[in-house]
Amino acid sequence: MSDVVRWGAFSCALVPLVLITSGAPWLGAAGTAAGLAAVTCACRALLRHSERTAARIRVRALRRPRDRSGYSALTAHGGGHYRERRTPVD
Repeated sequence: MSDVVRWGAFSCALVPLVLITSGAPWLGAAGTAAGLAAVTCACRALLRHSERTAARIRVRALRRPRDRSGYSALTAHGGGHYRERRTPVD
């Protein structure tokens, strides 16, 4: 992610410099720099959000699966939990 931010900062500095050397007014170059800085900040925020979301999805995928009642599926038969408080022989 830091490479993306570095390139964004580089373009925020380079584009107005090129505009000024090519004869554009200072105010227009400053407006362009502000616009590029805003876009760079927005892209950085979206990138951080997507990385956090992807990390949350990975963590959820690694958790144990749960049955309908919310218990972790420890065995193929539900981990020995009996809802009616009866033994399996009843």
